[in-house]
Amino acid sequence: MPPWFRTIFRRIVERRFSTEAARPITLRPYQEQCLQACEDALKAGSTRIGVSLPTGAGKTVVFVSLLSRISSSSPDASRSLIIVNSIELARQSAEQVARLFPSWSVQIEQGVKHQASGTADVTIATYQTLLQPERFAKFDPTRLKAVIIDEAHHAAAPSYLKLLSHFDPDIRNPDPEFKPPVLPHKIAIVGFSATLSRHDGIALGSVFERIVYHRDFLSMIKEQWLCGVRFTTVQANIDLKGVTVSSRSGDFNATSLAHVVNTDTVNHLVVQTWLDRAANRRSTLVFCVNIAHVRNLTQVFRGFGIDARYVYSKTPVAERKALIASFKAGQFSTILTEGADIPNIDCVVVARPTRSRNIFAQMIGRGMRLSPDTGKEDCRIIDFVDSANRVAGVVSTPTLFGLDPGDLQIEDETPESLEEKSAAQIASHSDVDDIPDPTSVTYTDYEDPFAFVSKFSGLSPHISKLSTYAWVGCGDDVYVLDCLGKGFIRVERVDATDEHAAHFSAHFTPAALDRITAASLKISPFHAEPAHSQVVFGPMAIGLSRSARWRKAPATPQQLQFVAKRWNKTLEDGEDRQLTNLTKGEAANIITRLKHGAKGRHNKKAKQASTAAKAAEKERVRRAREDVRVGPLPLP
Repeated sequence: MPPWFRTIFRRIVERRFSTEAARPITLRPYQEQCLQACEDALKAGSTRIGVSLPTGAGKTVVFVSLLSRISSSSPDASRSLIIVNSIELARQSAEQVARLFPSWSVQIEQGVKHQASGTADVTIATYQTLLQPERFAKFDPTRLKAVIIDEAHHAAAPSYLKLLSHFDPDIRNPDPEFKPPVLPHKIAIVGFSATLSRHDGIALGSVFERIVYHRDFLSMIKEQWLCGVRFTTVQANIDLKGVTVSSRSGDFNATSLAHVVNTDTVNHLVVQTWLDRAANRRSTLVFCVNIAHVRNLTQVFRGFGIDARYVYSKTPVAERKALIASFKAGQFSTILTEGADIPNIDCVVVARPTRSRNIFAQMIGRGMRLSPDTGKEDCRIIDFVDSANRVAGVVSTPTLFGLDPGDLQIEDETPESLEEKSAAQIASHSDVDDIPDPTSVTYTDYEDPFAFVSKFSGLSPHISKLSTYAWVGCGDDVYVLDCLGKGFIRVERVDATDEHAAHFSAHFTPAALDRITAASLKISPFHAEPAHSQVVFGPMAIGLSRSARWRKAPATPQQLQFVAKRWNKTLEDGEDRQLTNLTKGEAANIITRLKHGAKGRHNKKAKQASTAAKAAEKERVRRAREDVRVGPLPLP
């Protein structure tokens, strides 16, 4: 593009935005509060701050208004740069600047068509374009007073850090060869987002010092700054257990998720639900997993005679504009997307499960803008949950309110009614007088082979009620009665098969060889037979009792040596008092457990418990990252 043409084009753009008649806008109370919080933080010395406002709250009005209230200590720094991630947001911001401050010059830096000079009062640029060195070089940091970042939850990504590190030496550039700038003044860097948190764990503290203002969409619905909402959930047979999860984001991998969501059964369920619950809605936005899901679900809608169309990230700009214009004009009722911000929505269908509260809030937030001129009264939110095979961490309408998706069917509920249900659930759990009588009993099976549980010999209490003998629990419903060197009886659970129901099987294993001979041959002295073929007769049975006198005597040296070796303990100088104080009965219990696999079962369960605990902690940390709180942000 020749320089003379670029100059003429720039003047035409500036005239277009600057000559539009000013339309005074009265800020909403929370918008004014937000601006005041930003001003106070900047005056207090914080120059990198974040603001969290939900979709539909008017973020653009707020950050454009903020630019008029920011002044620099350097008289040469009077320009502002607004960084966005799409041309639609760039145009929206440019129009808002012209509407609020018609005396300011405003330019757009994006792609081939929009070439800014870098000298306008306000430049709106897409971050993708700024990543090109020759485009970024237009903007002199010494002349900037402020940088605004829209969709600021992306700001900690390496691509953003490459840009922002040029405006503040405290922001670390991912390039180790980068030399931080030396600036004569501090540039205010202010981030705005509907979800100012990083669900993928990259710390926003690498960019922002603190969050100065936050508003939740539920509070804004109550105060009627956003439209009313009607929630409906649908129990769907979606098995998410096999869906892989991204180690970076903690959310489902789209390709893996599409395999279980983008099916004929689920797609027909989505459309049939829409026909039953939302066919009378003027404008429906359907969120899908990926473009293949978008296309397939669109075809199902059309198969039912519904004029549904779709847009996605690679839809040509002209086609996208025409589609959205037709949609706004009511020429068709349903549009499907893998992610788009289209106003005028009175129904949102979430046809893609997510583990991110932020993403779920963004999706349903698309339909919460007020639109009284179109007759919009509220927005219907339809999402699909699966309680039968529910995977931990999946976010849905019930989980937003602390409810279990498996506990209730949500049909035509409001935020207020769901909060009442949540409060009632909490109250019912805290009311001890309403605790129902138990219908079953859960027993503890002492599987640790070295646990000194002499009272029940490692048994669940119900076994001790059934027999006075010294049965030993070895874990996983395996119970053994040692017959004083003459053999042992083993009772264990047998799982159900096609031929037999689950049951318990018992075998008596008599000693086939004396212990000394068996030991010399390094073989077991026992062989197994059904328990009913052999029994223990006479006075010997008294010795099998839990209360037998011999069980209270001190453990023999041979017993102690056996236990110490398997327990990796030492008997020297009585170092382990717990071990040397063992009775014969306690030692016998431990030895029986060790010989019948209790140690392996215990170690396996301990490993599973440790893995589950680590997974639970990882999930807790992931969820905590999605919390937005006003205050300082931790450094990464």
